[in-house]
Amino acid sequence: MKLYYAPGACSLSPHIVLYEAGLAFTAVKVNTKTHTLPDGSSYHPINPLGYVPLLELADGTRLSEGPAIVQYIADQAPDKQLAPANGSVARYQLQSWLNFIGTELHKGFGPLFNPATPADYKPLVIERLLSRLAWVDQQLEGRAYLMGEQFSVADAYLFTVTGWAKLVKLDLSGLQNIAYFRQRMSARPGVQAALKAEGLTA
Repeated sequence: MKLYYAPGACSLSPHIVLYEAGLAFTAVKVNTKTHTLPDGSSYHPINPLGYVPLLELADGTRLSEGPAIVQYIADQAPDKQLAPANGSVARYQLQSWLNFIGTELHKGFGPLFNPATPADYKPLVIERLLSRLAWVDQQLEGRAYLMGEQFSVADAYLFTVTGWAKLVKLDLSGLQNIAYFRQRMSARPGVQAALKAEGLTA
């Protein structure tokens, strides 16, 4: 398998999951500003949309969109229990978390990264985002991970997205359960391996 990624982007989530799954893969860094690969060639023939992550399978099949990619990876290593069994209620709960993180948190950060976002609009963006993060903080009360005591692919996505807070100077100091969650995640070898590979720190 081949993972196309950009350091610190949402592709960190499947990067973590690949290490957690213990699967063999090659990571290919994409310059998302120029949409080029390390050899200078264009990334667009691989993904016309130009963004990451993208997972290319051994037969050439390509999967895009992080929530789909991480579930595929999890299903290739069922013994690692990175996702509940397909068809179970727990699997749909996992998908609910992946969807929430993608639409309410991931997209919520978007305007804060965009220099064209009007200054008077940013407080509204921050208020909404913090309200969603506060809800997640409540859900983590008494839990090691989003699904309980078992790490899942949703945790890799939440770790990735909450890591953006420091980049946009979003104060999460009041969200203690998220802080504890990030500490637990940072201690995982799979997380450490992905961060090191991308030249990042928690």
